[in-house]
Amino acid sequence: MKWFKKLTPYIVISLISMIVGATLVLGCAGKVMDKSQKPNTESPFKALQPPTVQAQVSEARNTAIVRAAQSVGPAVVGITNKGLARDFFSNRKVLVEQGTGSGVIFDAQGYIATNYHVVQDAQEISVSLSDGRTVDGKVIGVDQATDLAVVKVEADNLPVATLGDSDSLMVGEPAIAIGNPLGLEFKGSVTAGVISALNRSLDIGERRFKLIQTDAAINPGNSGGALVNADGVVVGINSAKISLSGVEGIGFAIPINSARPILQSLIDKGRVVRAYLGVGALDQASAAKYGYELKLDKGVYVAKVSPSGPASKAGISEGDVILKVAGAETNSVAELRAVLDSQQVGSKVEVVIKRNGQNSTITVLLEEMPEQ
Repeated sequence: MKWFKKLTPYIVISLISMIVGATLVLGCAGKVMDKSQKPNTESPFKALQPPTVQAQVSEARNTAIVRAAQSVGPAVVGITNKGLARDFFSNRKVLVEQGTGSGVIFDAQGYIATNYHVVQDAQEISVSLSDGRTVDGKVIGVDQATDLAVVKVEADNLPVATLGDSDSLMVGEPAIAIGNPLGLEFKGSVTAGVISALNRSLDIGERRFKLIQTDAAINPGNSGGALVNADGVVVGINSAKISLSGVEGIGFAIPINSARPILQSLIDKGRVVRAYLGVGALDQASAAKYGYELKLDKGVYVAKVSPSGPASKAGISEGDVILKVAGAETNSVAELRAVLDSQQVGSKVEVVIKRNGQNSTITVLLEEMPEQ
């Protein structure tokens, strides 16, 4: 402290004044800060809290797919098919679930469009509505040939889907599939893609189908559900998917313009009225299934003629080869059925046949196909 003793009294007084002043200034500053600052009581996670008011959906989110799902989704139902099976322990027949599918309510009176294979051999039908209700359904009519069926439910305040115009579809436009893939646990599932192709011909059994092809995912349980366009109207009934190793995104739907008259006929008559020629025909493929080799360049072979059918009345006989019906070539059984399905009951058609190497034309009056 020798250095401190050597300081002049003036310097010592100045230093003391500086120290005291600094202390006062710091003390005053501390008091000012205490008065001006308030404690921060807000949560640091305020930005993560959910909004108290429902946020408005932007145009970017409110897409055509969203609107289509909101429009048609409530009208898509789940259909549970219950059939009889023998109980292993009691040896009695009991009702068991045979499978589930989808359907589309197309009429406020409770009419539902679905696939034939969804309700096939059903002893009891259970319909699951989008609002959580489960009601009994009744099969009004089925058409195995087109894989369509109509189920009816008795319920109030049913949402109804609007049926559109499948003839106006364009390849590449959006396609939305709504249904219940893999069962009711995934009910109301929405998948989206595009219309991949139109008028895609598929031979299933002895019939040829004109179907809509789409890459919107269609899985087991989607059958009978709705194929919807960007306007939110039903343009098809989902029906089939090609399930082969390495094949993805190939699904099919029955065009609604083709389904509409069939559904109406099922409501009115319980079945579809079709024109009837009254022959049993074979082509090369179908003959091979029965172990026969059929050598035909064109046409289908008449293996059987119904004794009281239109063909018999017109003079067509077993062993004839049908080359054309109503101007359309018939080189397969599927083609023959397709042209007959396009004709009206009671219409007259020209049938070109080949008999003993000679072609001839016979006029046939088509009749209504018998129920059996």
